[in-house]
This record gives sequence, C-alpha cells and structure tokens, in this order.
Amino acid sequence: MSYLVEDDPARRRFEILVDDALAGFTAYRPRGADVLVFTHTEVDPEFRGKGVGEALIRGTLDEVRRRGARVVPRCPFMAAFIDRHSAYADLVTATDEQ
Repeated sequence: MSYLVEDDPARRRFEILVDDALAGFTAYRPRGADVLVFTHTEVDPEFRGKGVGEALIRGTLDEVRRRGARVVPRCPFMAAFIDRHSAYADLVTATDEQ
C-alpha cells in the first residue's frame, strides 16, 4: 500500500490517500497563522486496523512541523498518538481560544 497525506485547506482537513483512494481525514480549525486546532479524525471502515490512521496523523504532524506551526489536539485520536510518540510533543500548544 502506498500512502499520501496532503492538506486540503478548502475543506480544512488533511487527507490520506491509500493507493489513490481517499481513506481518511483529520479535520482542523485554523487559529491565527501558525496554529491548527484538530477536532476530528476519521478513517474509512475498509482501511481500519491497517495503520492508516497512524500514517495520517504522522504525515499531518510532519507537515505541521515543516511549516513551523503548532497544534491543539482536541481530537482524542491525535492526542493519544502524540502521547504515545513524544517526539511530536513539542508541536502542542496548550492554549485554545474558542
């Protein structure tokens, strides 16, 4: 399986394509120029249990890091991933203005 994670700013979400098929997404709300508040992650049932969700979050966080941005992980899936992978903890900012 080949994975591609890309941002779709018009839909405010990062998407993962598996062999060119949309397999899931993680939605966000931008806050300012350099913070993304992640609210929800969803993986198509066909792709669950195959590491697609983790590949989506890893690819998303790698892109956030490349941009020099930060995250507020309101999505439980993303928050749990960051808890298990401390190398991404530096991307988290605690403040979340509503």
